[in-house]
Amino acid sequence: MLYYLFEYLEKQFQFPGASLFGFITFRAAVAIILSLLISTIFGKRIIRFLQRQQVGETIRDLGLEGQVEKAGTPTMGGIIIILATLIPVLLLAKLENIYIILLIVTTLWMGTIGFIDDYIKKFKNDKDGLKGRFKVLGQVGLGIIVGATLFFNQDVTLKEKLPIEQQNEIRAENPNVQASKLFKAEEKSTKTTIPFLKDNEFDYSDLITWISPGLEKYTWIIFILVSIFIITAVSNGANLTDGIDGLAAGTSAIIVLTLGIFAWVSSNIVFSGYLDIMYIPRAEEITIYIAAFVGALIGFLWYNTYPAQVFMGDTGSLTIGGIIAVIAIAVRKEWLIPILCGIFLAENLSVVLQVSYFKYTRKKFGEGRRIFKMSPLHHHYQKSGYHESKIVTRFWIVGILLAIITIVTLKIR
Repeated sequence: MLYYLFEYLEKQFQFPGASLFGFITFRAAVAIILSLLISTIFGKRIIRFLQRQQVGETIRDLGLEGQVEKAGTPTMGGIIIILATLIPVLLLAKLENIYIILLIVTTLWMGTIGFIDDYIKKFKNDKDGLKGRFKVLGQVGLGIIVGATLFFNQDVTLKEKLPIEQQNEIRAENPNVQASKLFKAEEKSTKTTIPFLKDNEFDYSDLITWISPGLEKYTWIIFILVSIFIITAVSNGANLTDGIDGLAAGTSAIIVLTLGIFAWVSSNIVFSGYLDIMYIPRAEEITIYIAAFVGALIGFLWYNTYPAQVFMGDTGSLTIGGIIAVIAIAVRKEWLIPILCGIFLAENLSVVLQVSYFKYTRKKFGEGRRIFKMSPLHHHYQKSGYHESKIVTRFWIVGILLAIITIVTLKIR
């Protein structure tokens, strides 16, 4: 809204300073500051409100150190993250931008699913919350919306660089040629980025056109199925990671900040040309959303670090995972998720391996055996005697390492 106000003031009255709102970097800076202020200042009021409503966490006795002391800590703190993200976005982003619309829908959609889950747990006295099949149904629904929008919407396009021979010819004629002249025209495409490969672009249509070229018209089915899988996997991974104070919020902030770098360079024709990556028009607005989201996560950490004054609950964790997945798909970096979201992946795998091995050994030996002392993975380290703060800090360090490796893939092929 402020963006449109200052755009009007600049065009009609040449209002001093109004042109600053035309710069992505300025709006991103304002967004992160505003979201930090909202989450830290108003976060305390929201926590007090949750306390008055007696929205306290019910702790199951898992034999973990310090577990009992957490009983009664307010949950549903994901509301802080959602509000601190959406308010700056509504004020500073171009609201007609398809990527912004999609991310707002994602935030509200996943936030609603998480809120219903937390509500059932607290006010319906059902510790299991929303049935798993309904959560998955909600994730599948969002995957269909995201996949269909990105595939069919005419504003979702990309530009590829011209063949190197053609680029050299253009440079020979004009050494000072603009970077935009070295790219092809905008086009609809289902291409994405595969890390570490020299020709690192992969088209989803190749998954079915090898059978028959005529099947290309059904690529939308493949793309939607991939979107569903990624959104479901990442949102569940974030949900499992939210088990000890500060782990999910801190890890997610690192992931989202990294995606912000990808969004910015992919939407800048100069940097995308230099890095030899696909240029995604109109994706620069994602940077505004990411800035607000990072500020909200860091502000939430003010109250969520050990000992936590509030838990994000499924309201926060499912929303975080959904947003991360949609951003990664939108900037064509979803194949980097196993590296960038390595913490989420490890948490997911630890549960899958633990459950699978337990069932296998119970069937074979008559007694279930475990790989880990407890899953998800962070509980294994708690059982091993590590303090929460040490586990969280070390997971953050691993997350930073994975983020650096992910960024390096821009040049390592």
